[in-house]
Amino acid sequence: MFTGIITDIGEIRKLEQRGDLLARIGTSYDVSTIDLGASIASDGVCLTVIEMGDDWYDVEISAESVAKSNLGGWVVGKRVNLERALKVGDELGGHIVSGHVDGVAEVIAMVDDGDSTRVTLRAPEELAKFIAPKGSVALNGTSLTVNEVDGRDFGINFIPHTKDHTTWGDVKVGDAINLEIDTLARYVARLNEMTPS
Repeated sequence: MFTGIITDIGEIRKLEQRGDLLARIGTSYDVSTIDLGASIASDGVCLTVIEMGDDWYDVEISAESVAKSNLGGWVVGKRVNLERALKVGDELGGHIVSGHVDGVAEVIAMVDDGDSTRVTLRAPEELAKFIAPKGSVALNGTSLTVNEVDGRDFGINFIPHTKDHTTWGDVKVGDAINLEIDTLARYVARLNEMTPS
């Protein structure tokens, strides 16, 4: 489990297609504190550490994860949002994030508003019903509050701190963004489906 509070920006150093996709991610984390088999969310996708070096770790990415996320578009040199798994007793600053991406949203508009940036994204049709104004979503692993919703389109506001301490300062119109809907929204919708009229 994660909180959607990004704690490092990593860099893709190597990509190798084997049976699965192998990625080497450079990090400023103290690698000596990372265990083999640890879970680290990379752009919101929970990935398992399989090998480590002085300032990097390797992960294997399944075909399913590539198909459901934007990880198939990773290139060497790309910066990615990183978050280590939540420990008991950690502060829950964002919201509960599983690291299981539901689909990919598209950035369709960006407008500066003072020092902040308002971003409009378009969700896949099957996920739009789970997104509500003032609700939470995880986008590329970042816990964010939804400002407004119009059909499949929803708006997010990025303050300077978020743009400076995540990869959101790099984002542009047309980018594919990993979307994880709020777990509570998913279960409420499922309960509503099962409740007789």
